[in-house]
Amino acid sequence: MWSYIVKRVLLALLTVFIVIAITFFTMHAIPGGPFNKEKASTPAVKAVLESRFNLDKPVGEQFLLYMENAFLKGDFGISTKNGREISETMKNTFGISAKLGGMSAAVALISGTVFGVIAALYRNRWPDRLIIFLTTFFVSVPSFVLATMLLLIFCLKLGWFPVFRAGDPSYVLPVLSLSMYPAAYITRLTKSSMLDVLGEDYIRTARAKGVSSKSVLFKHALRNAILPVITYLGPMLAYTLTGSMVVETVFSIGGMGREFVQGILNRDYSMIMGCTVFLACLMVVMNLICDIVYKFVDPRIDFS
Repeated sequence: MWSYIVKRVLLALLTVFIVIAITFFTMHAIPGGPFNKEKASTPAVKAVLESRFNLDKPVGEQFLLYMENAFLKGDFGISTKNGREISETMKNTFGISAKLGGMSAAVALISGTVFGVIAALYRNRWPDRLIIFLTTFFVSVPSFVLATMLLLIFCLKLGWFPVFRAGDPSYVLPVLSLSMYPAAYITRLTKSSMLDVLGEDYIRTARAKGVSSKSVLFKHALRNAILPVITYLGPMLAYTLTGSMVVETVFSIGGMGREFVQGILNRDYSMIMGCTVFLACLMVVMNLICDIVYKFVDPRIDFS
């Protein structure tokens, strides 16, 4: 098991490095720069700014300097727009994104598993057809469209929730917007896996021995049917914990996703790279944890 973990950690580090390299060189390949729209963009001022952020050096040398500062010194630089420390900005905004993402992940996991089990137990009956209709709808509708619809209906038309509340935002609609897609996906995964498991011989044997339906469902069927959900849980947690960029922007929630969007719009190289490094590390760590959890959920899995 430990050799497997070491291999996965090394692969995770390689993955993070590749993501950072692709982002860095693609970002610098796009015409323009962070100081092209500054009002005080005289050649002398622009040269000083570019020297301050190492933009006057070759791209390869910039990349090596960034990797040295970020991973050896823990310095992700400062924003090219407001001069704030990138690490401090991520520290202040991640708590908001984590709160939104954590609630969304919990809602998606619980509701998706419950509705998936119900759809499997009532296969080809009206509960199953209704659940499949709703999951198809929420899988098809992009999060920004759903967020805009909820904002229009429940904030502007009905007035049930405030459009914007500084310092204490309402998380109800953002959580619904962010959780509906993963909940629908988990519902489909759970239903498909439950149908496969319920047709296995050991389930029929358990029922023939007089095991209660509750024990068959939760102790035997659901425990094995949950494995595909665990596979999806890693990237889903990484996605929701960092918050949806569009959802945070629509509902004016000042999380990391919104900072990332603003960084892209402002060509803020330091902010883009800082968020990319954080998101990449979070993604690979979540996937690694989920792979290890496999062993505890199903002891039959062999890491060798």
